Amino acid sequence: MLKVFRSWFDKYFSDEEAVILFILLVAGVLVMAFFGAMLAPVIGSIVIAYILQGLVIKLQRLGMGHIYAVLSVFALFVGVTLASVLLILPLMVRQVTSLFQELPSMMTNLQTLIKLLPEQYPQFFTEESVVGLSRQLTTEVTKITQWVFSFSLSSIPTLLAIMIYAVLVPIMVFFFLKDRGVILNSLSSLLPTERRLMTNIWAEANIQFANYIRGKVLEILIVGVATYVAFVLMGLNYSLLLAVLVGLSVVIPYIGAAIVTIPVALIALFQWGWGPDFIWLMVAYGVIQALDGNVLVPLLFSEVVNLHPVVIIVSVLVFGGLWGIWGVFFAIPLATLLKAIFSAWPTVKAAGG
Repeated sequence: MLKVFRSWFDKYFSDEEAVILFILLVAGVLVMAFFGAMLAPVIGSIVIAYILQGLVIKLQRLGMGHIYAVLSVFALFVGVTLASVLLILPLMVRQVTSLFQELPSMMTNLQTLIKLLPEQYPQFFTEESVVGLSRQLTTEVTKITQWVFSFSLSSIPTLLAIMIYAVLVPIMVFFFLKDRGVILNSLSSLLPTERRLMTNIWAEANIQFANYIRGKVLEILIVGVATYVAFVLMGLNYSLLLAVLVGLSVVIPYIGAAIVTIPVALIALFQWGWGPDFIWLMVAYGVIQALDGNVLVPLLFSEVVNLHPVVIIVSVLVFGGLWGIWGVFFAIPLATLLKAIFSAWPTVKAAGG
């Protein structure tokens, strides 16, 4: 057994750089697993700076100095953030509050609709099944009410943390943009001088990460705005809240769209019942989803390596389970990174052989 393991080790880890890369990957996974929550503001700042770096580079290419380009992009970032907080957040809070206030009446209406199912569809529903479904619905409503109450009691520490992050994150974003070169040079000095494997992997992964992150942010904005306009024009209640959910749902491929369809359909059903308005809204929502999947995604992610849908779903489940929302967001680029590593590894084997 030991001989087999040694043979396998010599086959894949005979190159010193491969060993160092493996150690770095394991260390990165362990750090994220044990300190991911603590480092969330840092990770968020790095992601934001990574997104904004493209604008800094474009301004520099137009002849603007580095510090002025950084200040301009940072001012734009702060301005957009403040506008979102001052204009969108209050409306979101009002809609969420209103939704929770109307939730009991919505559940009552839903129970009424459920009780009518045996009369309207006797071939599918019986009185016994409807009673069980109604009891289960009551139980779920009770759980939701308890969760809302407990959340309101525990929200003070969360709000305090958000206030701290609201100060720390912009500061870190600024310095990540301003001192990007210094930081990268410092990190590079810790790596071996000969790092052909790491350079090749990073070159490919950097392209994939940049295309994916910036493309995903654009997709969230476009889908969210298009959904909001459609919902407002059709007079759907809680249009902004639902549009935000629909926009964020694109972060989770395949699964997100299926999950967010449920609240959209339920709120439309509570508002209009089974009728033309409900049908037209679901048609419009379906058109937006179809355009996103068949037009927008190919345009935004044309340079991203294609992955099989099963690989994407498994990546979302695995990385999401490990690192929460960050794992979900970076599931595809992380899977692409692993693919790049596996593709580059035989080169090391050949060099070592």
